[in-house]
Amino acid sequence: MGVTFGAASPRHSNPWLSLTMPLQRIRTTYKQLGALDGSLYYLSVLLARVSLGHARLIRYYLVAQPVHGEAACRPSAKNPVTELAPDDPLIASFPRPPAVIARRISDKAQCFVARSGNEFAGFLWLAYGAYDEDEVRCRYELTDSDTCVWDYDVHVEPQHRIGRTFARLWDAANAHLTRRGMRWSMSRISAFNPTSLAVHGRLGINTLYSATFICLGPLQLSLIGAAPWFHVSLSDSSRPVLGLAPPSRQH
Repeated sequence: MGVTFGAASPRHSNPWLSLTMPLQRIRTTYKQLGALDGSLYYLSVLLARVSLGHARLIRYYLVAQPVHGEAACRPSAKNPVTELAPDDPLIASFPRPPAVIARRISDKAQCFVARSGNEFAGFLWLAYGAYDEDEVRCRYELTDSDTCVWDYDVHVEPQHRIGRTFARLWDAANAHLTRRGMRWSMSRISAFNPTSLAVHGRLGINTLYSATFICLGPLQLSLIGAAPWFHVSLSDSSRPVLGLAPPSRQH
């Protein structure tokens, strides 16, 4: 899932500041990410700097999280989580462009919304069957759509990140998915986001494989840990299709 808890991603950080980090912070980055991902993170920072933002290196882990029917916390009448209705006035408070939200609704994506009283506290989105990545050119296809779903853009407002909003969002989603007979919720995590990696680790994820994208202007090179393994794209009409099977079927 794309959990927005303050990512250590080059897309959201200042590359000039990153290159002048104290040695201790660099060591911390390598400790959190490991040698390979730490090195790729700093390579991505360097690419962004020398290209003035025209070149990017993005690396994901494709993961599967088991669907749990048991709730992690009790529901709150004052802070409910509900399924989004297309005419919900709270949409105006969503921290995404209106066109993006409209497209998701048009694509039949499902959204669970957390409220704090009458205010927006967070949301979680689900897609069924397939999902087109919005950061790079890539399409994820679920090989078993009867038991698997794709989750994305899990967002909690800053003032609610210490409370139970995140847990309540997942409780609502898991309850719904359990009723539908779903067993796995699949998503991608930035390999450069230690906070998200830690959150997913506590949720008992299974890592399927990695996918690394090097974007140089219109050129995109994709290095994938599963078929199709390697892909070159020069336009939106060309993108790799990544098949995602439940963990027991990966090998």
